Amino acid sequence: MRYKNVCLIINPRDGQNMVKINDVLAVFSAAGWKTDMLLKIYCGQTMDLATQAAKKGYDLMVSYGGDGTMNQVINGVKNVKGKSVVGLLPGGTANEWAGEVQIPGDPIKAALALVKSEVREVDLGHVTVQRIIKTGAIEDAQKQTKGKAKRNKEQDSTKAPHNFLMMAGLGIDAAVIGQTPNSLKHKIGPIAFDISSAKEVVEHQPFQLEIRDGKKEDHILWQGEALQVIVANTRRYANMVEVAPDAYLDDSVFDVCVITKGNPLTTMQQISAMLLRHRLDDEDQNIRRFRGAHFSIRVPASTPLQLDGSRVRLKDYLGKAERKVLEQEDSKDLVVDYRFDALPRAIQLAIPHTYDNALFEDKHHEDTAIVHPTGGDKGDQQQQGKGERLSRSDEGSAPIPGDAEALLDGARSVSVVGGVANVNKKKVGIIAGNTTKQSTGEKLPVAVRSDQKTVIVNKAGEHVSQAVVEKLPEGEVIVVKGKKSKRGVIQATHILV
Repeated sequence: MRYKNVCLIINPRDGQNMVKINDVLAVFSAAGWKTDMLLKIYCGQTMDLATQAAKKGYDLMVSYGGDGTMNQVINGVKNVKGKSVVGLLPGGTANEWAGEVQIPGDPIKAALALVKSEVREVDLGHVTVQRIIKTGAIEDAQKQTKGKAKRNKEQDSTKAPHNFLMMAGLGIDAAVIGQTPNSLKHKIGPIAFDISSAKEVVEHQPFQLEIRDGKKEDHILWQGEALQVIVANTRRYANMVEVAPDAYLDDSVFDVCVITKGNPLTTMQQISAMLLRHRLDDEDQNIRRFRGAHFSIRVPASTPLQLDGSRVRLKDYLGKAERKVLEQEDSKDLVVDYRFDALPRAIQLAIPHTYDNALFEDKHHEDTAIVHPTGGDKGDQQQQGKGERLSRSDEGSAPIPGDAEALLDGARSVSVVGGVANVNKKKVGIIAGNTTKQSTGEKLPVAVRSDQKTVIVNKAGEHVSQAVVEKLPEGEVIVVKGKKSKRGVIQATHILV
């Protein structure tokens, strides 16, 4: 997919995500992208930034942060019914979405994967609050709203994130997320959740739960006491537990998993297995599963909710009248009816071309992973390591001395981070790396851009195809001749590998 205008939305995470920003921008520039940057400064700003960016119609909006940042960017695009493709550079604590679709954890390698990504339409989950009710008035409220499943437009227009990509959780997981400080996550990473989990497992109490069919709200699917509800659009939970093994991103339904209250021993074992050992025992009688596109879920107003790993506030989903009720009453005396709707193929996401499509029912897609020859002559069509010796008589190539080393006399040495070949229709190759400034010894990020005019040779003087770019190991030093731009892009005329 070719892009021209790109918006990069960054959660700086105490500056951690700014360290390699110049490396990332060099890769984007080498791909021919014009990139604007927006930096999150205060909590809750990301969705506003994404909303304003989506109004400008960027071809691609890149979230640089964790799963929460990705969720906010997606909601920003959906707020204005934007058509922008959304991509990710992982820079958070758990990075669950990156794990689901095999996006590299290193931001430079993720940028390389992004410039050669494929666009896929995926489902989203959508959550609203249908009503908030005093526990003593539930029966009257049900009579008044019987058979009505429409969403409250006032509530749906609030600035709360109504959409989720991976999962929504009600119960102990949201409590853990809410109790884990950002400062701790930034310092020690995912272990911060384990620390909070160990405490919450002991203190968490079961809550009353009622799940109804979203199409027939008088049809109760299950009711009783529960510890956790997971509404899944993808499979993995907490980046380890496969709570929804049959979920697909394009099947237009949710996979709902409920961990019900059992005896104290089995309950503790199940919650501990999920949060600490990252396992879920499907044979346990305390596990309930449901599939469908629409659900109504009733829980006490005190039950915490998380979307894509970020705790959200109930009051942000309420209209003025409902918010007043929440402020005046004890949350323990109120129940909330959440409505969950699956939105089929609701957003376009950039997926690495190397992904195996395990989360897609529709496996068909344009395969851009096939390596094409970089030119028309026989030398260009040789496989890596099996090129033929170049001579001055090779047609279509720049004049080449017999000594390959002499070919790049006076060129730059580049230490490789990674590379991609055959990006877009122009068959551009990009090698991310760094070079040393001679005067100071400072390491500078660069992105080496090759095209069909670039001569790539190995040390034996053999002409190799652009496919070699993707095979270069990290840390290998190559020699590059070409002009370097202010953005760190070297337009290579010759590369020695």
